[in-house]
Amino acid sequence: MQIRRLREGRGYSLEVLAERSGLSFRGLIYIEHGQRSPSVLTLLDIAAGLDVEPGELVNHITREESGKSGPQ
Repeated sequence: MQIRRLREGRGYSLEVLAERSGLSFRGLIYIEHGQRSPSVLTLLDIAAGLDVEPGELVNHITREESGKSGPQ
């Protein structure tokens, strides 16, 4: 969900993110819907495509597990 929120927040379609990240459209759909877990290298490609730090894609998981909220 974090990838989708970031993608939509930037106004990118799945097609645009696929092009910017060098990943396949279908692969991104599977990742966004939780049907596949991306490798670390894939997360780096997605982060580059979204122009964010890789930690932004996974920091929310740590915050949710600890019950802390992060910067909004």
